[in-house]
Amino acid sequence: MLTLKGLTKRYDTGDLALRDVDLQVPAGQVLALIGPSGAGKSTLIRCINRLVEPSAGTVTLDGRELSTLRGSDLRKARRQIGMIFQNYALVERLSVMENVLSGRLAYTGFWRSYFRRFPADDVRQAVHLLERVGLESMLDKRGDALSGGQKQRVGIARALMQNPKLLLVDEPTASLDPKTSRQIMRLICELCREQNLAAIINIHDVALARQFADRVVGLREGAVVYDGAPEGLSPEVLTSIYGEEDWNAAQRVEDDAAGDEAARDVDRALMDGHP
Repeated sequence: MLTLKGLTKRYDTGDLALRDVDLQVPAGQVLALIGPSGAGKSTLIRCINRLVEPSAGTVTLDGRELSTLRGSDLRKARRQIGMIFQNYALVERLSVMENVLSGRLAYTGFWRSYFRRFPADDVRQAVHLLERVGLESMLDKRGDALSGGQKQRVGIARALMQNPKLLLVDEPTASLDPKTSRQIMRLICELCREQNLAAIINIHDVALARQFADRVVGLREGAVVYDGAPEGLSPEVLTSIYGEEDWNAAQRVEDDAAGDEAARDVDRALMDGHP
C-alpha cells in the first residue's frame, strides 16, 4: 500500500507544484494520473521516489515512511520502486539483455555489474521477463536498433527486474503510435495485476486512462480535483480538470479513431491469413 498524506511541493521560485495531496494506492491497483501540462503529475511521481524533495507531507510504502530516509536507507527503499520513463532511459550501446539486467544494479553492486557478472538466477529472470514482454528473440540486439515500442518493453522488463512493490510510470505512450500505445498500456496493466503491483501512470491520453486503468486521479494546479472510476470521467469532470472543451465531440472523435484502428487490425489479420 502506498500512502501520501499532505504531500506538498513548493519550488525555490515560489511556484506551488503540489497542494496537500492525499492518496492511497493498494497493491494490484493501476492508477492513471491525468491533468493538463503543469498540473503537477510528474512532480508527484518524482516526490514519491525522492528524485524531487517534497516540501511537506509524508510518503509511506508498506508502512515505511520514505520521506525522511537518507543515504543507504533511501537507496534500499528505492529498490522497491520501479520506474518506467517516457524517454526509455536505455543505454543504447548495450544489448537488450544487458539493459534489462541493469535493473539489478542496486542488488549486485558496481563491479559485478561492470564485468557483467550477474547471478544465474538474475539471468533466468531477465530471460523470463523478455519472453513476457515479447522480446525473447532480441536478447543480443543493441538498444539503439530498437523501435520506440520495443525500447519501452525493455524499460518495463528492466523495472520489473527490481522485484518492486510499486511501479511509477511517466508518460509511457507519449512517443508511440496509437496501436503501440494500447499494447504498452495493456502490457503494463497485465503485469501489475499478475505481480500484484501498485502502479501510478502519468498519462495525457484520457482515452487510454479510461480503457485500462482501475482508477483515475485528476490534478489541476497541483490539487486533486477528481478521484474515482474511469467511467466517472464525464464532460463536467473533464472540464473541472482541463477547462472548457466540447468533451462530447472529443469523445466521438476518440471512438471513431478507435473504430478505424480496429478495422485496420482486422484487415491486416485477414491479409496475413490470405496471401
